Amino acid sequence: MRIVVPFAPGGGTDVVARTLAQEMARDLGVSVIVENKPGAGTIIGTQAVAVSEPDGYTLLMGTFANAVNPSLNVKLPYDPNKDFAPVALVARSFNIVVVNPKSAIKSIADLIAAARADPGKLSYGTYGTGTSAHLAGELFKNLAKVDLTTVPYKGAAPAITDLISGQIQVMFTTVASTASLIEAGQLRALAATSAERSPAFPELPTVAEAGVPGYAAESWYGLFAPAKTPKEVIDRLNKSAAMAVQSEAFKRLGVNEGLVMVARPPEELDRYFRGEEARWRKVIEDAGIKVE
Repeated sequence: MRIVVPFAPGGGTDVVARTLAQEMARDLGVSVIVENKPGAGTIIGTQAVAVSEPDGYTLLMGTFANAVNPSLNVKLPYDPNKDFAPVALVARSFNIVVVNPKSAIKSIADLIAAARADPGKLSYGTYGTGTSAHLAGELFKNLAKVDLTTVPYKGAAPAITDLISGQIQVMFTTVASTASLIEAGQLRALAATSAERSPAFPELPTVAEAGVPGYAAESWYGLFAPAKTPKEVIDRLNKSAAMAVQSEAFKRLGVNEGLVMVARPPEELDRYFRGEEARWRKVIEDAGIKVE
């Protein structure tokens, strides 16, 4: 059995998939391997699963990218709703709004005030068009009615380096990429982008609590199988995934990556995915974002 990860090895999605594979292999009594198929903003790996045999032996580790790709791309080689069967929403994760600790910005209210005082002067770093870091910033601009300049990078690390050196002023980035830097005083955390407070930083307010009502932006990890995979197979895989996220390995991962474990029935992943797809389509269309 294989879990296809549409990203390169070493990132958050890869770590979640490998932990899941290890625990599901123990439960199912079969070998479960992770196969990395990066490229084209997750489209290559996702398509590979769409055309696989619907026998339960090939799964996709889906993410936020799967929900936004239909809005970012004029045409996809698969239908995200018709070519996949939801298995389990495994976990959700939240971004943290961070600034340089030397910055005069100490709260979301300060950030809004500074952005309104000088529209377009403040810049926020992203690690790619259409990523959660990018769209979390676009949603903030939309709801807070502010103008921030978007600066794209090829990854989180170079963006964070520039934030620390003062080249950019703010980021909406992952707990995993910033937790140690926040603890070391190299970054200042302002708020969590989630609808509820992050377990990794329970003292931090959410962006909504801090002055932007209705704001919520999160990343997530969900298992999908090819369409027409038998229901009994889907149900067995869902049960195995639900058991996996209760393991000690996942509990440690939750602390390190700022994850909230979920593993609900397949129908809940389907509802969640469709809701995310619709919600981010509006943000993408309003901002006029397209992948070149």
